[in-house]
Amino acid sequence: QVRLVESGGGLVQPGGSLRLSCAVSGRTLTYYATAWFRQAPGKEREYVGGMSWTGSSTYYRDSVKGRFTISRDVASNTVYLQMNSLKPEDTAIYYCATNDLRHGTIETGISYYTHWGKGTLVTVSS
Repeated sequence: QVRLVESGGGLVQPGGSLRLSCAVSGRTLTYYATAWFRQAPGKEREYVGGMSWTGSSTYYRDSVKGRFTISRDVASNTVYLQMNSLKPEDTAIYYCATNDLRHGTIETGISYYTHWGKGTLVTVSS
């Protein structure tokens, strides 16, 4: 059974940083693409960024490019989202996700992902 558990959210001032973690069990990260999504209050869930199954490629939505970085630790089977220069508009619940397609490509559509964590809340406010 695949399980994803996010952690690391919290309250941070504008311009600050947070690192989110996504601990994955029941699945070896090295075979599957992973992604981060977010959902702000009253808005639809949106793609933030993702990493290929090889770990060598990443992709980000335009609004977070240069500020957010996705990485992973194969030994601990954990995916990370480093968020710098945070803005109030980054406030949202952040989710990590993966799917059952071995060697799958980076995809931005929600329907592409079949396994989700419960999310962690990030609030950017002074």
